[in-house]
Amino acid sequence: MEQKTQSSPLTCENLPSFLSSFVDTFVDFSVSGLFLPQQQQIPQKPLQTHYPPPDRLVAIGDLHGDLEKSKQAFRLAGLIDGSDRWSGGSTTVVQIGDVLDRGGEELKILYFLEKLKREAVKTGGQLITLNGNHEIMNIEGDFRFVTEKGLQEFDVWAYWYAIGNKMKSLCHGLEIPKNPFHGIPLSFHRVPEDFSHSIRARIAALRPNGPISRRFLANNSTVLVVGDSVFVHGGLLAKHVDYGLQRINEEVRDWINGSMGGRAPKYCRGRNAVVWLRKFSDELAKNCDCSLLEHVLATIPGAKRMIMGHTIQEAGINGVCDSRAIRIDVGMSKGCGNGLPEVLEINKNSGLRVLTSNPVYMNKNRSFADARTKEGFGLLIPEQGSKQVEVKA
Repeated sequence: MEQKTQSSPLTCENLPSFLSSFVDTFVDFSVSGLFLPQQQQIPQKPLQTHYPPPDRLVAIGDLHGDLEKSKQAFRLAGLIDGSDRWSGGSTTVVQIGDVLDRGGEELKILYFLEKLKREAVKTGGQLITLNGNHEIMNIEGDFRFVTEKGLQEFDVWAYWYAIGNKMKSLCHGLEIPKNPFHGIPLSFHRVPEDFSHSIRARIAALRPNGPISRRFLANNSTVLVVGDSVFVHGGLLAKHVDYGLQRINEEVRDWINGSMGGRAPKYCRGRNAVVWLRKFSDELAKNCDCSLLEHVLATIPGAKRMIMGHTIQEAGINGVCDSRAIRIDVGMSKGCGNGLPEVLEINKNSGLRVLTSNPVYMNKNRSFADARTKEGFGLLIPEQGSKQVEVKA
């Protein structure tokens, strides 16, 4: 007779470790149980604004709820293998923000990025994520760009989160779980009843001190300096630098963690906000304020360029103002253009390159080629030029 292995019965004593291992076991993003709450919050690490120049730096633009396109972008730069595990070694990666909205796999991307962060550290690499305007909007409860599938994904999260909390509440000695829906109305003006629960779930998850915002977004940077490159979702003005880049990061973190009210800090709101600014993002170089950009970069010691997302570049990743402004949002998500993925690579010894999946540019724009670049990879970024060379994923 075949002997069966018996597992330990689930008890209140082993429930915390069960919940944690349950989440870690099903990280294939197809299992709804992924969204069970963990017993302990992930520790809040001190935010770092300035990083030394790495040997290899990769910048990835807006992802907007498209998991497959997100993975394609990471594969372009050799950052993940066929099993979606980190293969980037000691590479430093910056994702410029806007994971949320326009697609239906926002939570899956957040978990995917968290997994890669943990794997990267083990090989000396690092993945740094930024807050974009769509993260700020959702934390404030502005859901204008949410999709129906996006709402459904948060419905699934809320279902499993509630089950996890109910299980924990049955155990004496464990902290009584907080109700994530506390204070949220049961219905909303002009919102169909069928969507009310989904809206409530999204508010509960993403509002300041919400389970998802605190876990995934509070530790994001809002502005970042890596070597001689400044990263920000929209753009920086001199007044932002004067206010303090580290101060901006810490205040946004504190706001997301629930200690600064419901509205975002003022430098995250309005057309001149760090996550909304477009003064250096117009596809026509003549419409970009290069003198203002020079002034801003001059106020940041050692800064040579500003790298931004937020504004879709139909011509692909490109540079203006003598490549002092690099724009990397190519609208790759199916929800906002369905563009072919591209990423920016900065090598310590060979400068800036665009890695693109577009075969149209295999034999074009050779005038921008650098003899040091390897065949099959990108070419140096042009001043308001088009994309370059195919990189097969």
